[in-house]
Amino acid sequence: MMSMNEELANRIKQCPNLPSLPTIAVQVLDLAQKPDVDITQIAGLISKDPALSGRILRTVNSSFYGRSQNVATISHALVILGLQSVKTLVLGFSLVTHLNQEKPRGFKHLTYWKRSIYAATAARAIAARVAPDKQEEAFLAALLQDIGMLVLDRVLAEEYGQVHAEIKSHAQLPQAEEATFGTNHAAVGEMLTTQWKLPPVLTVPIGAHHAPQKVADGSMRKLADLVSLSGICADVFVDEAAAEPIMRARQIFNDSHQISGTDCDSLLDDIGRSTREVASLFEINIGSHVAFEDVLKRANEALVELTLQTQQKASELQQQNQELRHQATTDPLTGLANRGTFDQFLREQFAAALASGKPLALVMLDVDRFKNVNDRLGHQTGDAVLKTLGKLVKTAARTADLAARYGGEEMALILPSTTRATAAAIAETLRRAVCAKPIACGPQYIPVTVSLGVATLERSSGLKEAAHLIKACDLALYAAKNSGRNCVRVFSVKSSPAMVHAA
Repeated sequence: MMSMNEELANRIKQCPNLPSLPTIAVQVLDLAQKPDVDITQIAGLISKDPALSGRILRTVNSSFYGRSQNVATISHALVILGLQSVKTLVLGFSLVTHLNQEKPRGFKHLTYWKRSIYAATAARAIAARVAPDKQEEAFLAALLQDIGMLVLDRVLAEEYGQVHAEIKSHAQLPQAEEATFGTNHAAVGEMLTTQWKLPPVLTVPIGAHHAPQKVADGSMRKLADLVSLSGICADVFVDEAAAEPIMRARQIFNDSHQISGTDCDSLLDDIGRSTREVASLFEINIGSHVAFEDVLKRANEALVELTLQTQQKASELQQQNQELRHQATTDPLTGLANRGTFDQFLREQFAAALASGKPLALVMLDVDRFKNVNDRLGHQTGDAVLKTLGKLVKTAARTADLAARYGGEEMALILPSTTRATAAAIAETLRRAVCAKPIACGPQYIPVTVSLGVATLERSSGLKEAAHLIKACDLALYAAKNSGRNCVRVFSVKSSPAMVHAA
């Protein structure tokens, strides 16, 4: 539960007429918690309330429970359905009767109960598919999920009414409540039902129905998710604009329960029809019945628009992710792979080459006397030189190769499945391409040469890890520098540390 504004928490605690748990509900809960519970005693207690008993029996014999066997007494109902089902009906009926007498000042009374009964019916229908053993808890938690609204209305009256006047859908309510009061109706509902000493299996989903992801416990999280989804299903029938809750419901059913859009719509249709009967059993007025098919027809145009927007957002997000990946893996100046990408690719290719026995070559390139370029012509010209060289190195890379900026004026080519002779030939071709044509930097043409080192992982090389291949290539590059620059040297295990000139 979120931390509550202290002043508001005190106002709630001091409020003399908060919703209370009906006496019959308290008595049934107390009896049900006893380890040696006597079903006859519970049946006798419920039977003392003829109106409540009649409603329970009418409900047990309705299509809501789908029993083929007629149930004539509360004792029989307890035997056939079990204590949990009857307890749910006692709590549900007694609370609805008790709370339905209140007339909220800050929001529409009809809308509150309409959403509650649609959510309860939806929760039971969803639980029947994804959590059959939690149907009763799901029904009751969903029925009471918005009870915090009654508390906030009782305590805040016109202030709370103003918040409702400024929102267009129930989904916007928690954020508006938090912005104004520092808490929301879900947190207040959890506080109230905890004071009533209802079990956590009810209080936790009530408190988390707008943020089920915050529930850590696995089974509780499942129930909180279910109650949250039931509220979205209710919004399909309650909100004036149904397109958004329809789309959200379809997405959650698909992503979390592998229920297709078509099956989701079929379930929503069942919920719409079932709620009509359940509302009448609970004597809740939901206004004129609207079939899901009619809701869908009205929402269809907006659904198409929302789908297009969602697809556009997904495309934009994909593009942003690609750009971020590119930024994370690419050197911004040269357009080559950056050092991190070089290191990872070399590790992967080295391991693959060791496993397969195929060769792996590394070529490293260093710009000759690059410091002179920076000192004489400035760093902007130096950057332009590196940019042009980057394009040449990238052109030299084949499909399976990686061209990277190793650091400073050093660049590299990682060449999978490439022999020493082929790698040396590629390096020599690159060297000639660089020195053949001065690099244009504005009005200036700057002659540039490069020195290159080549090393190869082969069966006879004795190299054990990627760092050894880099070290071997460094030694070859150092030898090229010492040999007068503008040349290629190839590392040889047999003649190390001597280097052999590429043919």
